[in-house]
Amino acid sequence: MFATERPTGTTQEIYREIFLQARGLFEAERDAIANAANLAALLYGGLENVNWAGFYFLKGDDLVLGPFQGQPACVRVPMGRGVCGTAAQRKEAIMVPDVEKFPGHIACDTASRSEIVVPLLKQGGVVGVLDIDSPICNRFSEEDRLGLETLAALWVESSDYS
Repeated sequence: MFATERPTGTTQEIYREIFLQARGLFEAERDAIANAANLAALLYGGLENVNWAGFYFLKGDDLVLGPFQGQPACVRVPMGRGVCGTAAQRKEAIMVPDVEKFPGHIACDTASRSEIVVPLLKQGGVVGVLDIDSPICNRFSEEDRLGLETLAALWVESSDYS
């Protein structure tokens, strides 16, 4: 039913394949946690040079760790702190070519060198973020940002999260 091999092709083709697989998984399921777990697995397995893919959900003033693939991670990130908290506060995606040069970066995995974080926006408010890390500097491109924003929007429209 779903690919067990990493999709190949251009960046756009890879994201299109991941989108189709995610849409198929979400079609019969509206649980936010189940959908986040499946999307994290699709991204972790589908993107090259990624060492962490997952979600943080807004609870009070903190982003709290949700489903992910990779090494254990920081459990709570305050709004406005680190890449995740900053993306959530600004309500916009942030690409960081070198995390060591991002002021206030929170290092959960010292192997991570670059990061992209996309906010999960529902009715104008932030419910969380989608976070992807790479052990390679400058790993993420505008094509990654567009692909991840599309997948984040799919997760929001397909999931019941309150």
